[in-house]
Amino acid sequence: MWTNNQSVIQTYTTFHTENAWANISGLGWRKIRTGNKDGITNTFALLCAAKANGRSVNVYIVDNLIERVYLN
Repeated sequence: MWTNNQSVIQTYTTFHTENAWANISGLGWRKIRTGNKDGITNTFALLCAAKANGRSVNVYIVDNLIERVYLN
């Protein structure tokens, strides 16, 4: 399910492998889908950039996990 023009409210990660989260407006906290470390890192970096620069994002959610993101 795509959600469009959402704000990134917060991001969160720990030192544990593949543990990155984002609080997206209208969706709440969602974990970034695991299984590919580069994909998790890139997605998390994009979400952090959106938060830092006040940009909105389009987010694709599958099974309550963030699978794809792009900046608006």
